[in-house]
Amino acid sequence: MSTNKQNKERLYDILKRPIITEKSMTATTLSQYTFEVAKDATKIEIAQAIELAFPGRKVKKVRTVYMPSHAKRVGYSVGRTQSSKKAIVTIEGDPIEELAGV
Repeated sequence: MSTNKQNKERLYDILKRPIITEKSMTATTLSQYTFEVAKDATKIEIAQAIELAFPGRKVKKVRTVYMPSHAKRVGYSVGRTQSSKKAIVTIEGDPIEELAGV
């Protein structure tokens, strides 16, 4: 029983935030939604997290992209951005209104 609870808590921690850009909003017409996810998350875990966060939707396909860090400069100070991972998720069923900008 405790492993199921730990697994559910892990699924809640996988999705960090939706990525809202012009390109990702255009993809919502094809039922594709983009999320920033944990770097160690697998495609299966991402699909389970989406189905848990948005009940009534079935995940059809998950594509992941690793986003490496890159150099950034502000004035004289030079640093690096954080590396991250994003997932493009194709769903079946009703669209997600919270992300579609409706």
